[in-house]
Amino acid sequence: MIWVLLLSTITILAVFYGLKKKKAFLFTIPVISIFIFILVKIIMVPVPFLDTVRFIFGLS
Repeated sequence: MIWVLLLSTITILAVFYGLKKKKAFLFTIPVISIFIFILVKIIMVPVPFLDTVRFIFGLS
């Protein structure tokens, strides 16, 4: 639950400041933070990293 609140706060702040400052880079911050979150969750799996990635993309 804390992760949802944190990522929501990052997204809201980035969009607000992106519109206020008119900087397109600020709109990439939520995407980067979610990518880092997913990467950390994959790394936390107690199986080798490449095996985990193959398993995730091998699901159908």
